[in-house]
Amino acid sequence: MNMKELLKFAFAYCGIVIGAGFATGQEIMQFFTNDGIMSFAGIVLAVLMVTFVFRQSAKVGYLYDVDSHELPLIKLFGKYFGTFLDYALIFFMYVTSFVMIAGGGSNLNESFGMPIWVGSIVMIILVSITLMLKFDKIINLLGFATPVLLIMVIFMTIFAFINADLSVVEGAKYADSSVPPWNVWWIDATVYAGLMYGVGFSFITIMGSDTRLYEVVKRGSLLGGLFVLILMLLLNAGLLLNMDIAVTKDIPALVVANAVHPLFGSIYSIVIIILIYNTVVALMYAVLVRFTKARSRNYTILLAILMVVAFLFTRIGFVELINIFYPLYGYLGIIVGLGFFVLWIRKKVHRSKYYDRTNIED
Repeated sequence: MNMKELLKFAFAYCGIVIGAGFATGQEIMQFFTNDGIMSFAGIVLAVLMVTFVFRQSAKVGYLYDVDSHELPLIKLFGKYFGTFLDYALIFFMYVTSFVMIAGGGSNLNESFGMPIWVGSIVMIILVSITLMLKFDKIINLLGFATPVLLIMVIFMTIFAFINADLSVVEGAKYADSSVPPWNVWWIDATVYAGLMYGVGFSFITIMGSDTRLYEVVKRGSLLGGLFVLILMLLLNAGLLLNMDIAVTKDIPALVVANAVHPLFGSIYSIVIIILIYNTVVALMYAVLVRFTKARSRNYTILLAILMVVAFLFTRIGFVELINIFYPLYGYLGIIVGLGFFVLWIRKKVHRSKYYDRTNIED
């Protein structure tokens, strides 16, 4: 197997799954850290579920050679319910894209004092330029930040363990039990996993389709899942060690980064911007290719319209948007995840080919 292709797939996979909410610490804080010590068990459970479903998603993409998520959803859930999920997924992917653009504005504001609306415009311009590139170049860009983030989060967490005033147990006392969607660690983990299914399902399916080797699809998904697990556990620990301050911030991960050094915090802010960019690119590409051909005239027109509307919605605010839409998105993703789990069980019971390739549209 080509190790370069394996790492390329795993890094891009990780860059999509962790997204901007992870790097800012806001998703981790809301779904896990505020559950206290049990947040670590929640992360392990969530990552196991996410890795399983995304591995199946990538396989679907490879075996069907799909251009969008439409066909897999119809094959999983039938024409009518599959079509409903198709459009629901499109809606929430688009909503999440402008949540992430708002996150870019908040990050630039907290880190550099830039007006939030200016930061949002910067993100929109960068994403729009990237979406006009060829797909393989987009994949290369999406994986760029993952190794950098891995190194920085490891360093931040080690520094926090050595220098933080709080222990993990003491930090857990600052957890705000009113923040997690359910305040039951395993339910919060399941909802978060559903959110990740919704965010990444479409693009990772397309990634599987674009990958040359089936072994890269299977092993790259597992390696990417391992990277996600390490990053989430480390950042969660870092947040708990700084929980007295982090719990009050829109971008709590910056508290951990700035504790190392203000310059380190500034560099981490740039990494957050890159990961926000990753998420928006992946989501917007999936929405655009569902209705148009990549890089066509209609693709460009639709991109311009969606970005203008997204900018208007970013005025609501980053944290507020997460609180409103992310739990709903998580429930939708859980349905998709259950579909893949049932399909996997059927395959094991009947010892059939992994997916029924009959009635595939040209």
